[in-house]
Amino acid sequence: MTLTYALGAGLLSLLLAVTTYGLTRQNLLKQREDSAVSRAFANAVTVQQNLKASTPRMDDLLSSLPTPDGAVPVIEHDGLWYEKTVGFGQDALPISLRRTVASGVAARMRYSRMGQTYFAVGVPLPRVHAAYFEGVSLNEVGHTLDTLAIILLGAGLLTTAAGGFLGWWAARRALAPLQDVGAAAEAIAGGRLDTRLVVGDDPDLDVLAVPFNHMAQALEDRVERDARFASEVSHELRSPLMTLAASVEVLENSRAELPERAKVALDLMAADVDRFQQLVEDLLEISRFDAGAIQLHLEDVQVAEMVLQAVQVLGGGGIPVRHGDDVDNVIVRVDKRRFARVLANLLDNAEKYAGGATDVSIELVGEVVQIAIEDRGNGVAENEREVIFDRFSRGSESGNRASDSGVGLGLALVDEHVRLHGGQVWVEDRKDGQSGARFVVELPIVPLPSADDAAALREVVTETPDSTILPEESSVP
Repeated sequence: MTLTYALGAGLLSLLLAVTTYGLTRQNLLKQREDSAVSRAFANAVTVQQNLKASTPRMDDLLSSLPTPDGAVPVIEHDGLWYEKTVGFGQDALPISLRRTVASGVAARMRYSRMGQTYFAVGVPLPRVHAAYFEGVSLNEVGHTLDTLAIILLGAGLLTTAAGGFLGWWAARRALAPLQDVGAAAEAIAGGRLDTRLVVGDDPDLDVLAVPFNHMAQALEDRVERDARFASEVSHELRSPLMTLAASVEVLENSRAELPERAKVALDLMAADVDRFQQLVEDLLEISRFDAGAIQLHLEDVQVAEMVLQAVQVLGGGGIPVRHGDDVDNVIVRVDKRRFARVLANLLDNAEKYAGGATDVSIELVGEVVQIAIEDRGNGVAENEREVIFDRFSRGSESGNRASDSGVGLGLALVDEHVRLHGGQVWVEDRKDGQSGARFVVELPIVPLPSADDAAALREVVTETPDSTILPEESSVP
């Protein structure tokens, strides 16, 4: 819109400037030339009368003729040429003009001479065997037109700029409601389903705001119904699951007394009950996310120590954890229980679909820390690298193993937990070029206090009158 307005204003300014310049030029030249013609004929009559009455001195006659600045008279009499201004005589007049006048026809002509524009008028005086010529410089008109062109150019530029500014202002005003709609749609996509557009401030926007709010309300109601359904179903399933689990435990205690076929059936039932319990727990966790009932118990922890301990417990200590010295003192603010669940799900995913994780690395990248879990499986296809973090999405590798017991909620929970911590998770190829996948969890770090901040904090603590705030031997990091 800004460009359109600017171009429109520029074209309109150009049209008006060309029209104004052309009309002004035509009028100025016509006025100047008509005045010169009238004056030349009047002076020609005066010359004829003087030459008829006597034989005057030509210099006096030329000087007596009324000519304004820029006009120079020339007289031809009996083959002799007389000029008032030195340098503007017979040779200053075009040959074609002189020939036309010599044939007894009055004529006028515009021409250039020595870089200047002149307008010359010739009037034959056959009764006294003479001719009168008068040349007029048009430089003054040219200067006036040049000044007018500069003024029109400046006005055109200002008009174009004003048109562009008007287009920018109009575009911002016209698109401001759409920006509000875009922001609201983005907020809803980010999970803030209670976002609504203001109705009543702008009648033009109300046409869009009212149905948008109805759509958002319907979406929120649908999501809440689905969340309540999943939560209620999960809660209802817990009681019979607990009964089944208790029954399986009773049968396990009497396993020695069971025949071989019954033992196989017991193992299958125990595995399915465990899987069912995990599914119910995941569904309850998902329903808490949807209901906004998740509460994080955040703590400042050293990321390297936390990951090392979690991997040792979850991975049996057989997975190497690599990190540089710059990560030793890096602090992150996390809910340790939920972040341990993130690592557990990623390690379990590698165990199910890639034969287990082979390496865990921790890297500091600017103001964030990246925790990567690698495996040597078949990797994740490009078109599935975002889909696998959706709920109940298991990817193409999930069908490659008969022992697969996943339902597609593990990575979805990882994504939800990481986003709650202000981070992000994604999957990519291994950096060493080998076959496998690399799941990366990125978390913001907690900046350590600078030396000046630590010194200021020590000074505040020292000056505190209550000596029981810190023991004497304690120090502020």
